[in-house]
Amino acid sequence: MDLSFSEEHAAFREEVTAWLDENLEQTWSEALRDADNDEHALVEIRRKWQRKLYDGGYLGMSWPKEWGGRERSNVFDAILAEELSRADAPAHVNGLGLGLCAPALIHHGTEEQRRRYIPPMLTGEEIWCQGFSEPDAGSDLASLRLKAEIDGDSFVLNGQKTWTTYGPYADWIFLLARTDPKDRYGGISFILCDLKTPGVELRPLRQITGESEFGEVFFDDARVPRENLVGELGEGWRIAMTVLGYERGASSLSNAAELGNDVRCLMDTCKELGLDDKGTRRKLGKLVVDWQVLYSIGYRTLANLADGKAPGAESSIEKLFWSEFDQRLRVAALEILGPGGQLLRSNRHARPDVDWPRNFMWSRAETIFSGSSEIQRNILSKRVLGLPQS
Repeated sequence: MDLSFSEEHAAFREEVTAWLDENLEQTWSEALRDADNDEHALVEIRRKWQRKLYDGGYLGMSWPKEWGGRERSNVFDAILAEELSRADAPAHVNGLGLGLCAPALIHHGTEEQRRRYIPPMLTGEEIWCQGFSEPDAGSDLASLRLKAEIDGDSFVLNGQKTWTTYGPYADWIFLLARTDPKDRYGGISFILCDLKTPGVELRPLRQITGESEFGEVFFDDARVPRENLVGELGEGWRIAMTVLGYERGASSLSNAAELGNDVRCLMDTCKELGLDDKGTRRKLGKLVVDWQVLYSIGYRTLANLADGKAPGAESSIEKLFWSEFDQRLRVAALEILGPGGQLLRSNRHARPDVDWPRNFMWSRAETIFSGSSEIQRNILSKRVLGLPQS
């Protein structure tokens, strides 16, 4: 296993950093302060940034050239994501569409589907959200109950999706629906649905951070053309699990870079405030060690991808570690900074570098979404360690 980057990788990293120096006019932290909690303004900032990335050739780089890619390995995607995180660039507006839906279309969709959906997804003209979780099907996703019954040339959808990321400002949703109630895994299909379809209602969900990035979607006899099925009937579970694994591979370094930014910022703040007691040093030291462990996990994931190995159950290690490390980081920051670290960004006395209270509240969800920590440990015990199941 080779954990080093090649000369080509190093040259690409230099290319990206130079491009960011020239094109990133405003960091995400600055945008959050300037937008004053105007979510529509923030969506437009992210949409414009996506267009810049698209024009620069930095979206879907591992895809075939005919679909806007460069046919490069996932290592290049990971390097790009790492440098974007280091620069505190805005996340582009179609993260789930490009990270999950587009790869599903490229590998399993029809030519017509690729031509219709991928170009506006790349440019940000159409925003996509993810419809996987339901009120009774979150970490145990295979228990989903949204029904998709075939009626002539249509699927008739009935049921509900919740925690629908990017739902409140999306145009389309890619979802998993049950097409065979008797088959737990083989009875799930991957379907595309226009959110303007009659019978579809989306309601924003207000989060503890004050934002409404999530929504819940209700389907009441919503008719979706059968041509919107991706892959074959009953292949939805296999498609979803495959693309989820590759998504984690592409983000293997960006999580470490993003959290590393905040670790360094916390260290600088402690130096600025003269916080040099033994307890503070111990907490900072533990955070630095965790940060480097996260990088090591990411390097291992990339090395496997470079060797042509598809991401497997071991990708749960990274999800488990970064989500719990992020929570430890936020708690430690608030403990060290005290009341000054609890001021919201709208307060003129708040720290200008990191929105510590917002990030603390957001981190509460990280051990739940994309598979809870309990589920990740079960996956690792069963599929990686081979431990007996009770």
